[in-house]
Amino acid sequence: MTTSQKPNYTLPIIVMFFLFAMISFVTGFQNPFGVILKEQLGLSALQSQLGNAANFIAYAFMGLPAGLILQKKGYKFSAIAAVLVGLVGVCFMFISSMLDGADTIFTVYLAGAFIAGFSMCMLNTVVNPMLNTLGGGGKTGNQLLQFGGATNSLAATICPVLVGYLMGGSLQGLTLVAARPALWVAMGIFALALVVLLLSKLPEPILEELKRGGKKVEKPTLGGALGFRHYVGGVIAIFLYVGIEVGIPNMANLYMTNDLGMNTTVAGSLVGAYWFLMLIGRLAGGALGGVMSSKTMLTVVSSIALLLLLGAIFLDPSTMVTVPIIGEQAPINIFMLVLCGLCTSVMWGGIFNLAVEGLGKYTAVASGFFMVMVCGGGILPLIQGAVADATTYLTSYWVLFAATAYLLYYALVGSRVNRRDASAEEIKKEVKEGVMED
Repeated sequence: MTTSQKPNYTLPIIVMFFLFAMISFVTGFQNPFGVILKEQLGLSALQSQLGNAANFIAYAFMGLPAGLILQKKGYKFSAIAAVLVGLVGVCFMFISSMLDGADTIFTVYLAGAFIAGFSMCMLNTVVNPMLNTLGGGGKTGNQLLQFGGATNSLAATICPVLVGYLMGGSLQGLTLVAARPALWVAMGIFALALVVLLLSKLPEPILEELKRGGKKVEKPTLGGALGFRHYVGGVIAIFLYVGIEVGIPNMANLYMTNDLGMNTTVAGSLVGAYWFLMLIGRLAGGALGGVMSSKTMLTVVSSIALLLLLGAIFLDPSTMVTVPIIGEQAPINIFMLVLCGLCTSVMWGGIFNLAVEGLGKYTAVASGFFMVMVCGGGILPLIQGAVADATTYLTSYWVLFAATAYLLYYALVGSRVNRRDASAEEIKKEVKEGVMED
């Protein structure tokens, strides 16, 4: 009698966690680099967010192609291509630190951020569906996404602290030259990732299904995925969520270093504390993911985030508190923003898990379009920066408050899976597999 053994996916999971960390480390450059360029080139709050915008708007251009590449070439090919593109992007950012002339520096830097954004989009398109697939979807899929997100947050914690340390204690005379060591680290990470991927064997469920079905397999289309209303709601939710996650620390950094005149190293540490709390939250989310539904998790953290944002907007910044993680004194409204990291930590995994539930064969192409909407991480901070220029930094957080309110709506109402969104044949199959609600 033969017994079938469950495949051991430990190594593929570790590789996905490593790639998750890379995404955050390189994306995190745009926050402290925005502060540097604001000082070096005399930029406005809105202009200082253009590097971040270039990084995330690249998702709008690359999301669908990344999904198609994944569907045609598989996970390993897509990941290797993403790493090579990312290496080019970081090289461009490094070259910008060697140039003269404000326009030239800014243009080359933005080009680097844009190219790096292509890479981050491609990696996200690989990592999220792979972890969800390796976990078998549902609560276990969400659990792996949360643990993967924890490695993402660890890298995000290190990045602003590292660059803040390299910046020294003052903005005066600061240029991108100070950040070169961080860019060397990033290039080394990409090189290491390339070696790891070349030596790794990743499962290729999409390619295997196509191989089994041959030409008879109908290629899933984006239109099919958009026929699921809960997926469309998730697409909007992820657009807003990434803007919230990025906008909170980005504007806080500008507020601390400009309005409050805080030491850049301390400001960088406080931003790092936000990302560290995201790490803690994702570890907790990973532990709870096996027993708590994504819907419940997203409902709770969205509600708490709304309260924290209200506190940040209305509390008196002259009231100082000690931030336990770093032992530094900070205005109470900054402390409220730092605490938001606990809430934003589990939102990504929860939204993704809810949005792709029941999509079946549409998961790969849906994941690609999901990545298109990550451009919200560039667009919302731009809107927030424009509001900050017109009013105040704290007033700009109303933009993020409204976005968070939608996430609460999606958790409570918009994430419901409706059987009528699928064909009769798909309903029969997916109800049998237990992935659709009646």
